[in-house]
Amino acid sequence: MTDDTNKTTHFGFETVPEADKAGRVQGVFNSVASKYDVMNDVMSMGIHRIWKDAMMDWLAPRAGQKLLDVAGGTGDIAFRFLKRAGSGHATVLDLTEPMLIEGRKRAEAEQMHASLDWVVGDAMALPFADNTFDVYTISFGIRNVTRPQEALNEAFRVLRPGGRLMVLEFSQLPNAAMQKAYDLYSFNVIPQMGKMIANDRDSYQYLVESIRNFPDQDTFLGMVRAAGFENAKYRNLTMGVAALHSGWKI
Repeated sequence: MTDDTNKTTHFGFETVPEADKAGRVQGVFNSVASKYDVMNDVMSMGIHRIWKDAMMDWLAPRAGQKLLDVAGGTGDIAFRFLKRAGSGHATVLDLTEPMLIEGRKRAEAEQMHASLDWVVGDAMALPFADNTFDVYTISFGIRNVTRPQEALNEAFRVLRPGGRLMVLEFSQLPNAAMQKAYDLYSFNVIPQMGKMIANDRDSYQYLVESIRNFPDQDTFLGMVRAAGFENAKYRNLTMGVAALHSGWKI
């Protein structure tokens, strides 16, 4: 039997025991929950909204579909999905309850309350039966999971045959000079914004570092395929600042 007690992982640029990461991530999002949506707008200059719309364009939600949005926090993806679909159901799952509470406060949540569930849970151990959902999404969340491959395996398990996976995540720019310029912005500006707007520099320092630790587009595509997904592809957004990965459970 393998001893997992000594396994380590990254928390930003820090090496920590695997058993500690989820609690550390939970602490980050507990801290930033009330300012999370505002910070997303400021950090990306509103571009995250364009990326999420691009996600919906490729996903093309259909009426009556059941969505599981993991690390769904404040409900951004779930609301977009339900509006595009016209009818259906969305389950928003997040490790951090304060993020879900912020989501339930949004005006869209009241308008769509009959079509929404909010669940505290772990991406690596989803509290749902096999073959339950038509669509699984995770947006800017999988890099915070202790073992992303296990999250992808769980996504495959809970999707019905014919179900669709879509992952939106920060990624890597293909040009070294552009990546260097982006790094200068990320490491020097974003943590300072976090300090000014959310009174929390350290959490945004972690979030920037976590982006640099996440696999590049092709490596992550291999992980999607390893989970069992077929017809797996990705599309770069804003030259690779973010990327969409898609796969099907056939």
